[in-house]
Amino acid sequence: MLYILLSICCSVSVAILLKIARRHEINIQQSINWNYLAALILCFVSYYPDVSVINNSAPWKFYFPLSVLLPTIFLFMAASIKNIGIVKTDIAQRLSLFIPILAAYFIFHENISLMKFIGIGIGFTAIFLTLSRKSEPSDENKNWIFPLIVLLGFGIIDVLFKQIALSKEIPFTTSLFFILCGAFCIASLITAYSVIFKKRNLSWRNFFFGIILGIFNFGNILFYLKAHKALADSPSTVFAAMNFGVISIGTIIGVTAFNEKITKINYIGIAFALLAVIIITLSQLYGY
Repeated sequence: MLYILLSICCSVSVAILLKIARRHEINIQQSINWNYLAALILCFVSYYPDVSVINNSAPWKFYFPLSVLLPTIFLFMAASIKNIGIVKTDIAQRLSLFIPILAAYFIFHENISLMKFIGIGIGFTAIFLTLSRKSEPSDENKNWIFPLIVLLGFGIIDVLFKQIALSKEIPFTTSLFFILCGAFCIASLITAYSVIFKKRNLSWRNFFFGIILGIFNFGNILFYLKAHKALADSPSTVFAAMNFGVISIGTIIGVTAFNEKITKINYIGIAFALLAVIIITLSQLYGY
C-alpha cells in the first residue's frame, strides 16, 4: 500500500505543479519538454532497458501515437487545470479509465459482467455531473473541451499501453524507454517551433521546473508499476485505491489550497465516480 500512496502523491503533485506554474509565469510547454528528459533519464537509470532487443517486430504502430499523445495531452491537461481547476481535471483523467474498460470488451474481447456494465453507466453519469458548471458569459462556456480531451486522451493512452503490454517479445520497460524518447523528441520539436516562430526565449527557470515535474511524473509511473508488482494477485486493489486516492486528495487540495469552487452537483458527481470505481472493483473481485 506504500507504493500506492507514493504514486497518488506523485500524481496529485504533477497537477499541483501545473497549477503553480501558471501563477509564477512558468512556460508550461517548455517545462513539459524538460519533464520528458528527466523521465527518460530516470527510466534508463531505474530499468537499464536493453535497446538491442528493438527490431522490426517491435510494436512501432503503438510507439508513434503514444510518443505524440503523451506530450500533447499533457499540454491539454495543463490548459484544463488553468481553466477549470485541479479537481475536475483530475476527475476527468481518472474517469478516462472507462475507455480501456470498454476496449477490454470490444477490442480485447473480455467478458464484462452486468455489474461492471452498471458501474460503467454510473461512471459516465459522473462525468457529466463532475464537469457541470454554471453557465458563464464569454468563451469560458467552452472550457469543457479541455477536460473532455484529457479524458479521451488518457483513455486512448491506456489502451495503447495495454496493447504494448501484450507484446511478449519486447519488455515493457524497454518499450517505455523508447516511448519516452519519442515523447521528448516531439516535445522538443514543439519547443523549437515556439522559439523560432513565436520568439519565445528558453529559460533556465522553465528547465529546472520541468526537471522537478519530470521527477514526479516518472515517480507516478514507477510507484504504480511497483504497486502492481507487490500486489500482483490484486490488480483491482491497486486500480481502485489509486483512483479513489487521487480524486479524494485532488479534491481536498483544490478546494482548500486553491479555493476552487465545487457545486453540490459536482460533489454528487464525485460520489458517483467513487461509487462506479467501487462497483467495478467488486465485480472484478467477486466475478459478478
